[in-house]
Amino acid sequence: MTVEISNDPWATLDDLLGVEVLDTVDVGIGPIAFYGRCSTEDNQDPETSRGWQLNNAQKFVEPLGGMIAAEYFDVGQSRSVPWERRREAGRLLAALKDPNRGWNAVVVGEGTRCWFGNQFSLIAPKFAAYGVDLWVPELGGKFDARNPSHKMLMSMLGGMSESERQHVQARVRAAMDAQVLNEGRHQGGRAPYGYNVVDGGPHPNLRKAAEGYRLRVLAIDEQSAEVVRRIFAEYLSGRGDRAIANGLNCDGVPCPSARRPDQNRHRLADGWQGSTVRSILDNPRYTGYAFFGRWTRRETLLDPDDVAAGHVIRFKRAESDRVVRSRRPAHPEIVSVEDFTQAQLLRRSKGAGGLRTARKAERSGRPTKRPYLFRGRIRCGVCTRKMEASPRAHGMYYRCPARTLAPGSPALAEHPPAVYLREDLIRDEINGWLGGLFAPKNVDQTVAALVASQDTPSATSGTLETAKKRLADAEARLRRFQAAIGAGVDPEALTEVINEAQAERAAARAELENRPAPNVLTDAEIYAMIDSLGDVGAALSGAKPDRLANLYQAVDLQVRYEPADRAAQIKIHPASRVNSVRVRGGNRTRIRGIPAQCRCSCDGP
Repeated sequence: MTVEISNDPWATLDDLLGVEVLDTVDVGIGPIAFYGRCSTEDNQDPETSRGWQLNNAQKFVEPLGGMIAAEYFDVGQSRSVPWERRREAGRLLAALKDPNRGWNAVVVGEGTRCWFGNQFSLIAPKFAAYGVDLWVPELGGKFDARNPSHKMLMSMLGGMSESERQHVQARVRAAMDAQVLNEGRHQGGRAPYGYNVVDGGPHPNLRKAAEGYRLRVLAIDEQSAEVVRRIFAEYLSGRGDRAIANGLNCDGVPCPSARRPDQNRHRLADGWQGSTVRSILDNPRYTGYAFFGRWTRRETLLDPDDVAAGHVIRFKRAESDRVVRSRRPAHPEIVSVEDFTQAQLLRRSKGAGGLRTARKAERSGRPTKRPYLFRGRIRCGVCTRKMEASPRAHGMYYRCPARTLAPGSPALAEHPPAVYLREDLIRDEINGWLGGLFAPKNVDQTVAALVASQDTPSATSGTLETAKKRLADAEARLRRFQAAIGAGVDPEALTEVINEAQAERAAARAELENRPAPNVLTDAEIYAMIDSLGDVGAALSGAKPDRLANLYQAVDLQVRYEPADRAAQIKIHPASRVNSVRVRGGNRTRIRGIPAQCRCSCDGP
């Protein structure tokens, strides 16, 4: 029997051997999603940036049968922000879980714009788990997790992206430093109180000048500049920050946020504060010289226990070597260099006198002729401010005058013209309560109440919640990987991410099982603290002001007086002598029927 051999010898042989050969049919990539990103720091129009990135993606996938079916484009997002915290990228990640999303691949216009640092290694396994391919132009095709060259190249692209961002930041900062140093150029932002930003002529860059850009310079606003001069003059005469602020409020001078609400939308415009005066006194731009870099942006981890969550921007005081000053005056001066220097020396002399800040020297720490038992311990229930001592011929009072509130404060609507509380009445009530609280027959009940009032320290609670969250996330990822394998995904493609999730699950479980017990006080420790206070009854019966003041300090006595109810809420927080832990909550009581004095003037009761 003779068999005729066709022109294709393999066809005859396959037929004899019973081998079925499937013809390769190229169906193309099919529907695909596009992702791109444009930062606000880019010198590009977002629409233009989206256009060229989308064109790059289309030229890359259309010859392969790809068709853009969905678009995700982030505007105003830095590349350092993780995908989960970007608006459109987060939507794309959420769409992965939808089986009816309408696409099974994602293409980007430029890899360095989409991934930063190690972000790709954290994102790619999520796409692989849902069977979604990633097409990257720099790879010349789709990413293959089993190809070590692809992994190495994507790691290099992330490093290049991070390096590019850092180089751009360094070049821009160096250029701005040079402009301030040599030209005294205003670098934008809100003008300091006392100045306005005005047109300074054509831009020195010819290209920008041709496009209509103009220089912006600082010019004096005489009305507010006079206020700045008054602030410096009063401070040099010996007045403090809060005293100056109170004087400006009494004279009806609008505060910076009230004068320019368009520049201060984040402020309440509720009057001058001590911090406002302090910021003016510390601003060297009033000398007429340009300064730049006094505040710097610093990237801080959003969650130290989860580095993959990325960083957030915080503004902090810059180191002195990072601040740049112009070589010559850049705008009209409001305060002379000599007066500004004298003000700074005066502030430092106050700080060198044993006080933490000059602000503290204005209201506390000063010697007094007579003792005040409740100094800094009584607060007004209407405005929550500390009530000040007000000696009278027939007794000592504590008062809270409404006239010292900032104009426009919400508390003015309910605050009486003046609130008075007599010292001897509140003292007798407090001493009676404390005496009964620490009496031998009641000390057991007091200790039990203090033990029950303790809260778990917030740091321990936060760490516990973070560990639980990591455990739940690791277990959820493992379930998704198992489901993906059950749906037909190659197990080898998920080996690395499964091992990583299992390691994270084991670490979280170990942290939860081995976490230390909450750092709270036992009843024995509280008994020891009470014993360290000595004989509380004897200290109360002696009624010596210094001993009473020491006792109130030892138990951290706090009083909140409600003038409408003629009642005082009293709370103690005994400080621990063990590991510097404070007992939270404490015992409290309310004393009713305390006579109060409210007058329309400040002449006293």
